[in-house]
Amino acid sequence: MPKTDRRIRKSQEAIKKALIELMAEREFDQITLQDISDQADVSRRTIYLHYMDKFDLLDKLIEEHISNIREICERTEDDTGYAEMGLKWFEYFREHTLFFSALLGSKGSPFFRQRFLEFFLGELEKDNSISGKGKAEQPKGLNVEIQFLGSAIVGVVEWWFRNGRPLPPEVMAQRVGALLERNLGTL
Repeated sequence: MPKTDRRIRKSQEAIKKALIELMAEREFDQITLQDISDQADVSRRTIYLHYMDKFDLLDKLIEEHISNIREICERTEDDTGYAEMGLKWFEYFREHTLFFSALLGSKGSPFFRQRFLEFFLGELEKDNSISGKGKAEQPKGLNVEIQFLGSAIVGVVEWWFRNGRPLPPEVMAQRVGALLERNLGTL
């Protein structure tokens, strides 16, 4: 795969950063391409060179973060428990606070929340330890336990950002890990 030109990467990063900063201030629907262009200090033409519109930009930005979290899971899933995995998640969330605060906070995107939930549901589906009562009888994607745990994870992350990240990632990872292990152990 060819390396992307440094100028192109810098423009794309400026555009993504501009969108995130704007979303921290106001609703996505209120943001125009001109707003993004002004904030990123690039022309609208430059934005169109990389993205079809602001929806495409948001979609690619979301997919980039979901992909990064998926890689974290894949790198750590075999040799760690839920607390260790949770620590990697919460460290990533902290590194990208502006993004997650903007998309999970009060001005957030329901579209992102749904994608975030789908990611966690998929990860939980892959977990062989969730093979408890009734799972064989339930079609894929309709497992109540998985839905419950995925929604709980997303809810806790939302709570963490909405309350200004009151606990450090290590404490969050320990508590979420313990809850997952306790709940997965009863399935």
